[in-house]
Amino acid sequence: MNKKILVTGGLGFIGSHTVVALQEKGFDVVIIDNLSNSSLEVLGGIAQITKISPEFEKIDLREKGAVNAFFDKYQGIDGIIHFAASKAVGESVQNPLLYYENNLNTLIYLLQHLKQKETANFIFSSSCTVYGQADELPITESAPVKKAESPYGNTKQIGEEIIADTCKVTSQLNAISLRYFNPIGAHPSAHIGELPIGTPQNLAPFITQTAVGKREKLSVFGNDYPTPDGTCIRDYIHVMDLARAHVVAMERLLDKEQTNNYEVFNLGTGEGNSVLEAIQAFEKVSGKKLPYEITERREGDITAAYADTTKANEVLKWKAEYNIEDALKSAWKWQQKLEEEEKKG
Repeated sequence: MNKKILVTGGLGFIGSHTVVALQEKGFDVVIIDNLSNSSLEVLGGIAQITKISPEFEKIDLREKGAVNAFFDKYQGIDGIIHFAASKAVGESVQNPLLYYENNLNTLIYLLQHLKQKETANFIFSSSCTVYGQADELPITESAPVKKAESPYGNTKQIGEEIIADTCKVTSQLNAISLRYFNPIGAHPSAHIGELPIGTPQNLAPFITQTAVGKREKLSVFGNDYPTPDGTCIRDYIHVMDLARAHVVAMERLLDKEQTNNYEVFNLGTGEGNSVLEAIQAFEKVSGKKLPYEITERREGDITAAYADTTKANEVLKWKAEYNIEDALKSAWKWQQKLEEEEKKG
């Protein structure tokens, strides 16, 4: 019988691509999503790619009763990948309480359930934001976790602490935190991709929406950073590489290969690209000139972050296969498909 994996936030950007990767490896998947930042149409996209429609439950994980009812109904969950969380740095600065409630309460309710099981496997969707502005680049997993620059980053730090503390006293809980750098791109089929509701908070959809004329111009937040071209540097990782890493990490848990019942891995390409370099890479793959303007720095942004991926390469036997151009090309294909569908109405 196939192993059954619960994916919370499974209709979101990274969640949906991970569901596809899990199903393609033979896992049965159950998705929980409250559709606050996703669409039910994503379920159809997943089914088109894999020819399997995963089970879906519309649940808000902040409702503890609904969480308990879910686990009463689905007894045989072999592992959980927890994506469900609010994820915009800027919005978290404006609305910290929403972020603390949504990102921490939901995690606690899931872990309270897992504590009752004989054995439990849990993957946490973490972020390189836990490092803040690292003292050294590239960033290794042993880099100090610094005071968070935003409530969003703080929820990831606290989330990791909650899991680590729970693992110390709950020997049957096996957990991995995956700290990703900057996910971009879309599935090569263009059946699923990044689908922000309202104004995009991330660079790639802002680039592609500007390219199709949805946005007048792209805002580049600051060009006075101490970097070669003055703009922030990030490690842009293709969402397909990221999805594959979640499958590899889940297999590690299920095969009981951990050396410790709580482990942490960086997921990135190991390459840093500035915002202007990302714009140039997009112009190259799309053949379109992108209008942009330099604006004020954005609160919560750090100067530079890119990963040392040695640990994930050696321990998980995982390595990013795509570069920034591959990722932006797929994001552009996805955006063009969305435009076509909109025109059809």
